[in-house]
Amino acid sequence: MKGIVSYDAMETIRNTNEWMGASARAIASYPIFALNPHPMFKLMSAWGRVTERSFARMVIKPDWEIPPIAGESGQDHIVYVEPVMKRPFGDLVHFRVARREVQPRKVLLIAPMSGHYATLMRSTVTSLLPDCEVYITDWHNARDIPVSEGKFDIEDYTQYLVDFIRHLGPDTNVIAVCQPAPLALAATAILAEDDPASQPRSLILIGGPVDPDAAATEVTDFGNRMTMGELEHLVIQSVGFKYRGAGRMVYPGLAQLSSFIAMNAETHARAFIDKIWAEARGTGSEGDKHYKFYDEYLAIMDMTAEFYLSTVRRIFKNLEIAQNRFVVNGRHVDIGKITDVAIMTVEGANDDISAPGQCVAALDLCTGVPAERKKQHLEPGAGHYGIFAGKSWRLNIRPLVLDFIDENMNLPNAIKPKKHRARGGVAADCGVTDPIGDSSKIAV
Repeated sequence: MKGIVSYDAMETIRNTNEWMGASARAIASYPIFALNPHPMFKLMSAWGRVTERSFARMVIKPDWEIPPIAGESGQDHIVYVEPVMKRPFGDLVHFRVARREVQPRKVLLIAPMSGHYATLMRSTVTSLLPDCEVYITDWHNARDIPVSEGKFDIEDYTQYLVDFIRHLGPDTNVIAVCQPAPLALAATAILAEDDPASQPRSLILIGGPVDPDAAATEVTDFGNRMTMGELEHLVIQSVGFKYRGAGRMVYPGLAQLSSFIAMNAETHARAFIDKIWAEARGTGSEGDKHYKFYDEYLAIMDMTAEFYLSTVRRIFKNLEIAQNRFVVNGRHVDIGKITDVAIMTVEGANDDISAPGQCVAALDLCTGVPAERKKQHLEPGAGHYGIFAGKSWRLNIRPLVLDFIDENMNLPNAIKPKKHRARGGVAADCGVTDPIGDSSKIAV
C-alpha cells in the first residue's frame, strides 16, 4: 500500500497542477476582464494555458504524426503505422508508405525504454523513411500492463529483440539508440550462435552505454553512488488504482521526469518563462519550437521495476556487457561469437548522458568481426539528443549511416541504393526541434 499511496500522491500533484492551469486560463479569459486592460489577466491566462497543457501531456502517449513522403513523381505517399508483432510489453511496428515499392534498405530502430515513448524518435523515423523500409520497437507503458502478464527485465527485453530481428529476417539493419545499445549487441550475439541465418546485416549503435566505466557522467556517477537497496527504496512504487497495471512495481515516469528536469533545471525554467511571456504578448503558437519539443519531452511512461533495477545493477554496476559476462536464461552470451555482422558506433563529442568512449567499446568486444567491417564516428559539437534526432543527425550522421548500410548490403547493382554523402546532402527537417540545444537532458 505504501507504494500505491506514493504513486497516487504524485498523480494527485500532477492532476492538481493541470486543474489549476485550466482554472487560471478560464478565469482570466472571462470577457468582462477585457474592460480592464491590466496585463495581469493576459499573463494569468498565458500561465494557465502553458501549465494546463504541460501537465496534461504527462499522461498522454503522443501520436506518431508522420508526414506524407514525397514521391519522385510529385505525389505524396501517406504513411500508415502498422503493428506486425504484438507482445504484452512492446510491439514491432512498421511504417508502411502507401503506393510505394518496398525499399531495399530494411531498418529496425530499437527505441530506448527509459521513461519516454518511442515517439521520441519521430524525427529519426521521418528522416529515414524516404530511403528505407522502417520498423521500430514500440514499448508499452508499464502502468497499463496487468500484473498477470508477469515480469519484464533486461533478459526479457533482449529476448524481445531476438524475436523481432528474427521475424524481420537477415537483410535487416539494426539501429539501437542509447539504452538498448548493449542489449542489441547481446541479442545479435545470441542470434550469431543460435540462428546465424537470422542475424542482421549491420548493427549501428548510437550513444549507448556499452561500457559505462569508459567515461564518467552524472548518470554513471549516480549509479555508482547509490546502492541497490537505496535505489529500490527511493524510486520503486506500485501502480495506483487508476490504471490497468494496478499493483505492478514500477519506476514511475513522473519520478524519471523530475530527475530529467532537475539535471538542467535553469534552462527548462527559462524555456517555460519565455513561452508564458510569448503567449501573453500574443506571439506564441501551437506549432512553435517550445510545444513541439515539450509535447514529446513531457510525455513519460513507467518502466517495470525489474527492468530498471536490472539495468542499473547488471549494465552499470556489474558491467556484464562491458566485460562480456552477460547471461540470458542461465546461459552466457558471448559477444565474440558475432562474426558476420558489420558494426558501427556513433558518439557525440558533447554527450553528457553516454559520454564518448562508452559506445565505441562495442568494437573491441566484437573480436570476431573483421576490422574492415567495423566503423566508428565521433560527431564534433553534438550532444545526446543531436546524434539521433537533431541537426547533427540530419546533416552528418544520417548520410554516414546510410552509406554504411549500403556498403554491407551486397545487392546487385541494378537495385543498389544511391549513396548519401555526409555533409553533402540535405535531409528533411520536419521532426521535433530542441529549443534548448542538442545537449538537453533527454536521458535515453
